[in-house]
Amino acid sequence: GVLGGVLGEVEAPIRAVGQIKPPKLIKEVRPIYPEIARQARVEGVVIIEAVTDIYGRVANVKILRSIPLLDQSAVDAVRQWVYEPMIINGRPRGVIFTVTVTFRLK
Repeated sequence: GVLGGVLGEVEAPIRAVGQIKPPKLIKEVRPIYPEIARQARVEGVVIIEAVTDIYGRVANVKILRSIPLLDQSAVDAVRQWVYEPMIINGRPRGVIFTVTVTFRLK
């Protein structure tokens, strides 16, 4: 096969700013509250930069605002989220945008 054949057609993800809005979330998975964080009464918001692929699946995540006891659970949840694919100029594009995961004790 040709190296990079189909991949050459895929354009780099575009950052959601200005006119480009973050994609619409169609499948959200709630994070599991880690028992250690629950016992320590740790609450708060983990902020993650997510990158979707052309199918709207989360391909990459990077923690922007960390809460150490909650980070892994937030990342594990966001990796399972699915978004509507973003079409720009008639072509599917990955998107880079920020998501927040809130942990609140009941």
